[in-house]
Amino acid sequence: MPKTIFEMSVKGRKAITLPKNDINYPVEKAIPGKFLRQNETHLPEVSELDVMRHFIKLSQLNHFIEKGFYPLGSCTMKYNPKLNETLVNNEKFNNLHPLQNEESVQGALEVLYELQKDLTEISGMDAVSLQPVAGAHGEFTGIKVIRAFHAANGNDFKDTIILPDSAHGTNPASSTLNGYKVVEIKSNDKGMVDIEELRKVANENTAGFMLTNPNTLGIFESQIEEIAEIIHEVGGLMYMDGANFNALLGLVQPGRIGFDVMHFNLHKTFATPHGGGGPGAGPVGVRLFLEKYLPVPMIKKDEDKFYLDYSHEDSSIGKVQAFFGNFAVNLKAYIYLKMLGSDGLKRISENAIINANYIKAKLQDIYDVPFMDNCMHEFVICGEKHKKAYGIKTLDIAKRLLDKGYHAPTIYFPNIVHEAIMIEPTETESKQTLDEFINSMIEIDKECKETPELVKNAPTNTPTKRVDDAYSVKHLNVKYEF
Repeated sequence: MPKTIFEMSVKGRKAITLPKNDINYPVEKAIPGKFLRQNETHLPEVSELDVMRHFIKLSQLNHFIEKGFYPLGSCTMKYNPKLNETLVNNEKFNNLHPLQNEESVQGALEVLYELQKDLTEISGMDAVSLQPVAGAHGEFTGIKVIRAFHAANGNDFKDTIILPDSAHGTNPASSTLNGYKVVEIKSNDKGMVDIEELRKVANENTAGFMLTNPNTLGIFESQIEEIAEIIHEVGGLMYMDGANFNALLGLVQPGRIGFDVMHFNLHKTFATPHGGGGPGAGPVGVRLFLEKYLPVPMIKKDEDKFYLDYSHEDSSIGKVQAFFGNFAVNLKAYIYLKMLGSDGLKRISENAIINANYIKAKLQDIYDVPFMDNCMHEFVICGEKHKKAYGIKTLDIAKRLLDKGYHAPTIYFPNIVHEAIMIEPTETESKQTLDEFINSMIEIDKECKETPELVKNAPTNTPTKRVDDAYSVKHLNVKYEF
């Protein structure tokens, strides 16, 4: 008997049109033979229970925030309230369409309008655009605003952006993409901007200075007002990379200490899980004299009506993202802010700072900490001592942490610290978790002395043992063959 449409295909014969409503018509007559499989499929026949156990086991092989601690400084792997996810999934939000007219999306516009207001209040800036959909996208937008300002004022000759050597890698990329040359200056022995070096390179060609504050060493740039004065004296603008803004919430307003432009990482600071590279949102805040260069439209309010304002279209840098940016991430940030209020925001920063300083104080006599002053939300350990004494590299320590049940911190960044381990505990971890992590770091130090081969061969109890990272990047293979 010939097999039917609902049975496994076999080598085909001449095809004819399949009669309507006849599901038992031979498949060989419905599909041209050249499109049919030549061999039967090899799919497992298993029960639902076995399928569930298989995928549950797979999920447990990964590391995730509900499973264990993520002291990872690059993306603030903190716990994010599930309430935010639940509310954003409300059909009244996710059934909206970006092409609806203003009258039919007044609630959504009100949320975005209030988020703009909240971000201006928190940052001390005067206006915010919610369009950029990532931190780097926000950087690009902010530098584009700076370029538009200089062009409008006849200062096209300004062709240079200054950066510290501790800058995030996206900073020089954003500057270069906007057509600027990049000048890097060294940090001083305190891990901060070297003021004298800055004076040497700041000149009439300086368009701006990009600075992360606190910087990537977790140190607050206490000379920020002097830095801003140097840049402003030569007609440049101050840009703040907001990647570490969770250390300043409710404590410091960047717009009041000399910064003219900044971006926010809403996905990092305000409660959107960001593992795996997304989703994100990178709003840009500016001082009043730069507002007219922001992307159009801005969301404004006229009495009780919210509307999209295109009035500064002639001076604007144009649109940088369709519609209203990443609405879902903006909405989560809005919910997070409203739940916490001003006191809650301040506690975020205070907890992040206390947690980082607590771990640092417990480890600084065991591991080298190159900058001993109080840190903000993160700090950096130097693994040079362990490398010289025991042949243990920072990578080895990071791999051994996997055996202890922790995702490894960021390593080998920032580049100005050799064998760097950047530890950021975040604001959401308990003292018990911090103590367990501290004890694990102390245990690893002991293992470096007594059983160095154990550390060098780590991890030993993870699903995948140590891989050749460089080889795997160059020879990516994600295909499975039977």
